[in-house]
Amino acid sequence: MKTILITGCSSGYGREIACHFHAKGWNVIATMRSPRRDLFPASDRLRVIALDVTDAESIALALELAGPIDVLVNNAGVGLFGALEHSPMPKIRDVYATNTLGTIAMTQAVIPQMRARGSGTIVNITSSATLASFPLAAAYTGSKTAIQGFTGSLAHELAPLGIVVKLVEPGYGPTTAFAQNTDIRLEDVLPEPYGSYAAPILAAMAEPALFTTEADVAKAVWQAVHDQTGRPHFPAGADAIALVA
Repeated sequence: MKTILITGCSSGYGREIACHFHAKGWNVIATMRSPRRDLFPASDRLRVIALDVTDAESIALALELAGPIDVLVNNAGVGLFGALEHSPMPKIRDVYATNTLGTIAMTQAVIPQMRARGSGTIVNITSSATLASFPLAAAYTGSKTAIQGFTGSLAHELAPLGIVVKLVEPGYGPTTAFAQNTDIRLEDVLPEPYGSYAAPILAAMAEPALFTTEADVAKAVWQAVHDQTGRPHFPAGADAIALVA
């Protein structure tokens, strides 16, 4: 029975990925900064472990407690929407610390055990913002685009060692808590003249014609983990798939 470790499982995509793999019979290690076992069904195949991907000691302890894993899913992420001019630099650093450096740190930490075994899969979750340019998300897009390039290069590097690296690219997920995982108020990052420009964009986001659900992402991760064709990219959700098409 294989084991998967997923970061950022307190809500949204991470929680759904954990539940999906558990339902398929996998051993699941669901990680989050503040562990909540009540988010998941009681099972001896599902463990909840504390993990802060921006903290090296937290990463080391979590992997020690997890034991050998077959799959790592780098899902933990922080959102940031607004005009770059008014986005606080400390918040931008937080976004990169989690979305970019956190993903790199987790990946680096699991490579030794996968290399020793000669097998393993790493799935990095980015965003449809890497597939097409969207306004008012420059810093966030940069943090995810960096992982797009990182993953492509790393896939070549690790393939001879038996380690597979994949990308899953979700679209806009209005049903997730992503928009709430920042302490910045929209009015602070969208003052005039940006407020007038942003108004129709926000209206469209409130009623999207196409969007991504948590289940879409879980299914895409499942597909990426089981892919045998060498396909590197897996868009998730109707909007992301439409962008690729």
